[in-house]
Amino acid sequence: MNITVFGAGAWGTAMALYCRRIGHNVTLVPKFTDQAEMMLNKRENVDFLPGIPLPEDIEITVAVGPALKSAEVAFIGCPSVGLVDLCNDIKEASEKTGSCPFLISLCKGIQSASLETASVVIKNILPQFKFGVLSGPTNAREVALGFPAAMVLAVDSGDVQSLQKALASSSMRIYTNNDVLGVELAGCLKNVYAIGAGACDGLKLGDNAKAAYLTRALREMISIGCVLGGFRETFYGLSGFGDFVATCMGAWSRNRTFGSRVGAGESVEEIFKTQKAAVEGYQTSRAFYNICKERGIDVPIVGAIYAVLYEGKNIRDVVDALFNRPLKSEL
Repeated sequence: MNITVFGAGAWGTAMALYCRRIGHNVTLVPKFTDQAEMMLNKRENVDFLPGIPLPEDIEITVAVGPALKSAEVAFIGCPSVGLVDLCNDIKEASEKTGSCPFLISLCKGIQSASLETASVVIKNILPQFKFGVLSGPTNAREVALGFPAAMVLAVDSGDVQSLQKALASSSMRIYTNNDVLGVELAGCLKNVYAIGAGACDGLKLGDNAKAAYLTRALREMISIGCVLGGFRETFYGLSGFGDFVATCMGAWSRNRTFGSRVGAGESVEEIFKTQKAAVEGYQTSRAFYNICKERGIDVPIVGAIYAVLYEGKNIRDVVDALFNRPLKSEL
């Protein structure tokens, strides 16, 4: 199968490496020419996935048109902030070439202005394309190196079994789901809660507090997801609980690391000066805070994270406020 991956961050690069390893022809499309040139010269993604060679038979190009024309399946692996621009580039290329490969989103963020998930953005701009979402607990470096993992492929219509079979391997189990919205919401929300999990570490609150936080955060995530239209079962699956655990606990997690640095006393501005990779949970926390406020959904943890990141509230005061909320039944 001919596969194109749009976006050459850590995850896009890892998917390109994985797909080539299991026998597909792969084209990787970085956004910027200088990144593409560096990857071509060094055969390595120095900025986002250092130390892992890129095989010579992975084509690297910034030319969207030819990359789209050759693809049977195209992964969209850009940060959410760049999604609209990429979709418009794909639309322009598709109109010129007539190419409409099956699109699979790897995005785990929400539009901060429109509050739309990736599937809504993609369907609005590219309605003629068949579409799916691939998500789950997948550290990019581990996938790139061939460590075992599992993911869920969500498609609301069409023949998902052929894609499932094409993407699965002895090191990657692919499950299917028809709850596209739920899979997306879970992938977005877990990044927000990973910031809070990291803050627990940065504040040195201990294992008891972190376990309590994770339990209540998972419950809040499920509540939000169900009110917004996802299926409850989805949030207990790979894109929900699975990705939640990995992102909240993994030392590699950008969102957890960001939260840890905030908890340790660094300002958001200081962190972003040294942070190359996108921290999706930062903007996503504001998006979900606004969504939940508008819909009257009680979200004390999202509210606390928003208060620290966007209102400048002292993080220890916010933690104290959470612990001093009125007592209630767990269920």
